[in-house]
Formats: sequence, C-alpha cells, structure tokens
Amino acid sequence: MSILSKEEAKQILEKALKFSKANDCIVTLNGSNSGNVRYARNTITTSGMRSSLTLGVQSSFGKKTGTTTITEFDDKSLEKVVRRSEELAKLSPENPEYMPPMGPQTYKDSPTFAKSTADITPEYRAQVAADSIEPAAKKDVTAAGFLNDNAGFNAMMNSKGLFAFNQSTNLSFSVTMRTNDGTGSGWVTRDYNDVKKFNSAQASQIALDKSLLSRKPKAIEPGKYTVILEPVAAGSLIGNMIGNMGARQADEGRSFLSKKGGGNKLGEKLVDERITIYSDPWNTEVPSATWDGNGLPLQKRTWIEKGVVKNMFYSRYWAKKKDKEYTSGPANGIMLGGDASIEDLIKSTKKGILVTRLWYIRTVDPQTLLYTGLTRDGTFYIENGKIKFPVKNFRFNESPVIMLNNLEALGQQQRVNGNLVPSMKIRDFTFTSLSDAI
Repeated sequence: MSILSKEEAKQILEKALKFSKANDCIVTLNGSNSGNVRYARNTITTSGMRSSLTLGVQSSFGKKTGTTTITEFDDKSLEKVVRRSEELAKLSPENPEYMPPMGPQTYKDSPTFAKSTADITPEYRAQVAADSIEPAAKKDVTAAGFLNDNAGFNAMMNSKGLFAFNQSTNLSFSVTMRTNDGTGSGWVTRDYNDVKKFNSAQASQIALDKSLLSRKPKAIEPGKYTVILEPVAAGSLIGNMIGNMGARQADEGRSFLSKKGGGNKLGEKLVDERITIYSDPWNTEVPSATWDGNGLPLQKRTWIEKGVVKNMFYSRYWAKKKDKEYTSGPANGIMLGGDASIEDLIKSTKKGILVTRLWYIRTVDPQTLLYTGLTRDGTFYIENGKIKFPVKNFRFNESPVIMLNNLEALGQQQRVNGNLVPSMKIRDFTFTSLSDAI
C-alpha cells in the first residue's frame, strides 16, 4: 500500500480535508518502499526492506498553526488527526510570518520514476555487495559499503483547492576500500533515479584501484596548491554555495551575497565567467519533483550565468515583504562543465594535488562562505602531468567563491547526490595542516 497512485492518494487527502474546521488546512501524504544492504569486513552485515505511509495535517486559525501526523487511514483516525491539529493550532502562539496556502496550480510531470528501480530485488542487492567484496578480497583489501534503493510518492492538498502529486525512485551507493596494511583507502559514490544506469562492478573497481594506489602516503608541506577536484569533492563545496543563495540572508547582511551598506549582489559578477549554474526539474540525468513544499510549480532557473548572479530564492514571506517573485530554492544543481577527463586535467598539471573527496566540512564564516574540512580516501601528488605518489591527507580552509575565481579548467560532468557537477582544476587552493587519517 505504500506506493499509491495519484487517484488513490487524492481520495485519502480529500477525505481528510472534509473533516477540517480550520480557516486553512494543508494535508500531505508520503509513502515509500525501500531496500538496503550493508557490508563491512568483506561480508554482508545487514539487509532489509521497509515500507512507510504517513499522513500529515497542518491546521491554521489566523496566524496560529498546529501540525500532526498519523499512519492510520480509516475515517475515525483521519478525523482524529485533523481534530488534534486544530487543538494544537488554538494553543499555539501566532506566527508573524505566516502565509496562507496557495491556490490551485498546474504542474508538468518530470521523469523521476523508473520501474526498474522500484523492482530491485534482494538478489540484486546481494550481487552489488559481491561486486565489491570479491575483487577486494583477491587484492588483500577490505570493503565496506551501503546500497539503498527507494520508490515513493509525495502528495499534497489544501483547503484552497491545490493538489500536487509526484512519484519518484532513487538509488544511492557508496563503498570504502581499505588495504589490509592500514595505509591505503579508496572510496566511490553513485546515485541514480534509474538503476539501469548503475554499474556496481565498475564503481567498486574505482574504489579498489584508489585504495591500492594510495598505500604508504608521503607527507608534504601544507600550503597553496593547484588542485584537481573530482566531481564529488567539487560538489560538496558548490552545493553549499548554491544552498546559501537565499535573498533574505543576503538582505539582512548574513550572507556572502550581502552588500556593504545593505542590499544584495543580484546582477553582479561573482565568479569566473566560465561558471554557469542552473536548476532544471526535467533534466533527464537529475530529474526532480516539479513543486516545492508549498506547492509552487518549479521552473528551470539560472542562478549564476557566466559568473554573474542571475537569481536568488525568496521565501513567500520575504517575497511579499520585498515585493518580489516567490522563488523556491534549487531542487537540483547543474553546473556546466567541459570535455576534459580527469586524466586530461592531470596531464595539464605541472605540480598539484588530486583530491578524491572532501569530508567533515564545516562553516567558518558564512559572510565569506569560508569552509574547513579534510581530504580523504585518495589524495595524490601530481608532477609533470603524472601522479607521482599518494600524500597524507590535509585540512583545508577555502571558500567556493574564491575557488571559482581561481578556476584553471573545467572537466566532464558527473551526477553527485542528485546534481550534475564537473571536475575542476583550481589554483591556489589552501591546505592548512596535515591529517593522520587515511
């Protein structure tokens, strides 16, 4: 029952709404079937499946709101959850930024659902684990990984007549390979809506090769280096930047997009002119739902175009306050790249560092978007266009804004956590200290 059709979800939502006595009411229904397999020390440790179906109710009287959830769907239970949300609303303080529900909207479907992913079997999950464990064991390497697949839906209806529905599937995979001498580590991650695009043996081989290549790393001095960031490493910083492009933070002086003396940097050049980043719910490689949590239809929207800030996202409250268009944050991030492979970027580098992954990233200064974190699972020294030897990991202090102004070259795109991000070559990337972790 967890994956409902559009009509099945609509019937339940309509029934719940009929019980409402509030000024405004929003009802949501979310369901999923998910499966997983986890392995460590070259053996499967856990596997399982989970189904869930949850209804949520938000009732409002004026600017006072209460919310409740339930997992039972008979008439008595539906009425009970609606009444409880109304009771809580009457007890709640007023929210000065409350915005009433939106009216009916029109949505264009996005290719977020793949039956192949919804039909994944336990045998398939076991084979994914075997594709890591068997080659690792042959090379005196230990594999630890996790595969999770999910098929689900989200639906929403409100007392103003809005109804939104979306079905989606997703698969996520990661594996760490550690050499048994304790000196080498490799890692890879993959995610897709359609499992047909996933090659578990190929992905595991990348992590295995990295682990063998990274054995017995050498320590080199921290400092500013030319770096080649693989898409996963680059994406962790770029994603943080795009996620912080809210207009309110900028207008209130709390953001890297704030201007001295007030206002924001909309329309100003921020980074290298080769940088263009946009969102597109209908992109076939990284499709997303076409509506946000308020039911706003999402659009293809450019955030940075040729280095210039083209758009920022406005909450409903802030858009009304500033007399601007309400624009939701990005459902996905797509950064234009180039044709160069990582091997091509390495060949073009006289001296530099290849970074597989950045980890444990934390904000140092939101006004400059300065972050700190660690390299991990495969860091290598490049000399005269070739990888010379593995190096010990570093702590870094860097801002993606500065990084994208120090751009040397863009490589090919890769899907990373529902986004498309290219590899990139950056000069003067700041490493501040060494890390003993592998």
